[in-house]
Amino acid sequence: MEELSWLTVLVNKYLGGLALQIFQALHIKPADPVHPIPQHVVMLALVVVIGSLLALWLKPRLSAENPGGFQQVTEMLITNPLGFGIRDLLEENAGHEGIKYVPLVGSISVLILLGSLLGIIPTLYSPTAQVSVPLGCAVVTFIYFNWRGIRHHGAVGYLKHFAGPIWWLAPLMFPVEIISTCARILSLTVRLWANIFASDLLYVIFLGLLVEPVLWGWQKSPAVGAVLGIFPALIPLAFIGLHIFVSIIQTYVFTLLPAMYIGFATADEH
Repeated sequence: MEELSWLTVLVNKYLGGLALQIFQALHIKPADPVHPIPQHVVMLALVVVIGSLLALWLKPRLSAENPGGFQQVTEMLITNPLGFGIRDLLEENAGHEGIKYVPLVGSISVLILLGSLLGIIPTLYSPTAQVSVPLGCAVVTFIYFNWRGIRHHGAVGYLKHFAGPIWWLAPLMFPVEIISTCARILSLTVRLWANIFASDLLYVIFLGLLVEPVLWGWQKSPAVGAVLGIFPALIPLAFIGLHIFVSIIQTYVFTLLPAMYIGFATADEH
């Protein structure tokens, strides 16, 4: 059973009744009638609020002559000397028109980054550790790059991409390419969900294993308990660092792969 955070309980206390009425009107039975608004929905809404407030706070403070520290950090997300910013990846994989894909791909990337990092705050949880959130991001990405391909080539021209360059292999290539393209939803979903879920799970398991020796030590002697308590105090710091690293890597991957998919969908034959 997933432990509910104080924020989830609070939101359900004031908005749970309204949510139940909406579910009843739609003939949907919530898994937990006492808390009909799932925790990952609450956490995802919190991420949207945090991201929106940060953007509203930053907008009037933008400066080309004297950029502040926070502005420089956010600009590094878009473009940086190492070439792994959102704009950098899109332009590298989708050409010079990559900048026009920044709004949607960048929004999903920032959502994933903030959502994954939310888990390092005590009593809060990463919404990306719930499979439906990565799945939603993957579905939006799938629709978007196919829509871009259709806009670029036309419906018929885009379908020709799946047939391959050799016409007599088209009956074989077409179903293979269709299945491969649809599998990208699963690939994007599982990669993000499994890594964030595993990071959270490892933290809980190791912390639980280290707490038991501390409790045993305190029963024997306060000095022994204090010495053994050093490890549960330090281990969370190590796992917080690991979680931050995993969150950044997964955000990078979830930016790189959509950029590649858009590049494939809009590529012209030569």
